[in-house]
Amino acid sequence: MGKKRPEKCISVEEAKELQQVWCDTRTPEIDKCLGFEDTREFWWSVEDLQEYLKYVKKMSRKQGIDNPGIRMYFGAYPETKCKMKKGYATLFLAPTGAPAGGLGKDGDNSPNNYNIESLNGGSSRIPPKVY
Repeated sequence: MGKKRPEKCISVEEAKELQQVWCDTRTPEIDKCLGFEDTREFWWSVEDLQEYLKYVKKMSRKQGIDNPGIRMYFGAYPETKCKMKKGYATLFLAPTGAPAGGLGKDGDNSPNNYNIESLNGGSSRIPPKVY
């Protein structure tokens, strides 16, 4: 059988609860403010994610970073760059990490690594797919 379940996995029920709380407490105000229903889910293939993580690990090693991480940021496209001219939300992945012996090796405090490009280009749906 495959590897054991990662420690930080959550159940489907927990994931559904997190999504429902987001939808109940944030999407009405966001959509009201924007004047349209924005996306709130983003998709990448496992292959794309693995390729990016491999790239981050390789580039980090070259920089002397032995424990890189990934920070995820919400973003929004400028209306002029949005296919539907509305400025929909996006999510992008940003590499983090400090060289061995440097500050910020504990994850939350790791600095962004601006020497490695971030990953965007996932897809999303309008209306968003509910978890």
